[in-house]
Amino acid sequence: MCKFKFGLIISGWMTLLCGMVMVPALASEASSVTATLSLTGSFWGMLALGVFVLAYGLVIAEENIHLRKSKPMVVAAGVIWILVSLAYAGAGQPAAAGDLIKEVILEYGELLLFLLAAMTFINTLQERGLFDALRAWLVSRGFSLRTIFWLTGLLAFFISPVADNLTTALIMGAVVMAVAGAQRGFVVPASISIVVAANAGGAFSPFGDITTLMVWQKGMVQFHEFFALFLPSLVNWLVPAFILSLAVPKLRPEPLHEQPKVKTGGFVAMGIFAFSIALAVVMHNQLHLPPMLGMMTGLGLLMVQGYFIRRVEGDKSSDLHFPDAGIDPRLFKPRDKPFDIFISMKRAEWDTLLFFYGVVLGVGGLGALGYLAGLSGLMYDGLGATSANILVGLLSAVVDNIPVMYAVLSMNPEMSLGQWLLVTLTAGVGGSLLSVGSAAGVALMGQARGVYTFMAHLRWSWAIALGYVASILTHLVVNASLM
Repeated sequence: MCKFKFGLIISGWMTLLCGMVMVPALASEASSVTATLSLTGSFWGMLALGVFVLAYGLVIAEENIHLRKSKPMVVAAGVIWILVSLAYAGAGQPAAAGDLIKEVILEYGELLLFLLAAMTFINTLQERGLFDALRAWLVSRGFSLRTIFWLTGLLAFFISPVADNLTTALIMGAVVMAVAGAQRGFVVPASISIVVAANAGGAFSPFGDITTLMVWQKGMVQFHEFFALFLPSLVNWLVPAFILSLAVPKLRPEPLHEQPKVKTGGFVAMGIFAFSIALAVVMHNQLHLPPMLGMMTGLGLLMVQGYFIRRVEGDKSSDLHFPDAGIDPRLFKPRDKPFDIFISMKRAEWDTLLFFYGVVLGVGGLGALGYLAGLSGLMYDGLGATSANILVGLLSAVVDNIPVMYAVLSMNPEMSLGQWLLVTLTAGVGGSLLSVGSAAGVALMGQARGVYTFMAHLRWSWAIALGYVASILTHLVVNASLM
């Protein structure tokens, strides 16, 4: 499995790197990091490219060497920009690198604050028990395995537009394992359906994935325009789901009896989350302010609500009675600790956020050296926008879709709205082709260890590929006026 995965990833990166090195850099006015000089052939430029390749090689090997993916990328980002500075200094523009990196840091800062707020909301809803309540409702109804198959896929499709695909996959995966964890014939198709649905659902919403968020904040696609991808995204899931459903056993397991309660303030927190999303959209579309301002304002309201939740729960924990003299209640930890918003913030996916920092600054540094302009010429001028955007989706199955999409945004090729929607779709759903192509797939492999595996997913990749092709064709037909 690892050798196969490694070979796929290396072949994808070699294709990209050959294009970067062999194609001369073009003028990069459209790039978010404008390369004023062509430095791809310089010693410092080639060394920077080598540093990025080495760092990403360590990211690929994370599963084997157990080095978190953020660590090599954060180091590489700093080294690359030192080399960019040296390259520009050698070309007689010593101050240019400092101006260029400020653009990249501003872009990352906006995305970081938005994602931090969104992750804190999701962690709070999880801590308040809303997701546990949903899972308990599903496993206690006595549905047949086929009904559970369709319900988990459908819920994954509609939850992922507002929650990240990792959280969505873990919630639905827990349902699958609780209902029929011993039924391999059910767990494998149900897990694949959840992965495809979570990735597809995130493709038609700016909040569904980091890549769609980047496209929205960059202004390439407006908030309401993403919903043109709803039908193609739905087709992307329904085609393989129908094929997979034929393999699900016709069994009705015994219902489980679970009754977890939603903790104090859980539904209010969900309401604040919905309000924050609406506020972010209004601020971006109507007031022309960064969307992160709306999410951070909502986070502030959640912090205020957390103050009142903590007072209620703190009063309950202080009512504990200790009849034995000489027992200090401070020596005992309550079963349910009072709510703390900073615990929810601490539980944000910091490895992902810092990996994102390394990717944004690393790719931005390569753009400043002129590599992305050359790659844009190779892909979009040479292959054409449609072929290039389909290729982006295939690359995202073997390479993390964050650097791929950020590279496309930094290239900023001249494309119609329909083409920007196409690359958003393919980058979002392409990762479903392999179990290691998305965070959802990797998470479920850990949750259903030994049952849902890389090879188990690969045996159904042909069905997922049919959905990938069908979703692209659906987009080309339904949104033909936008192309």
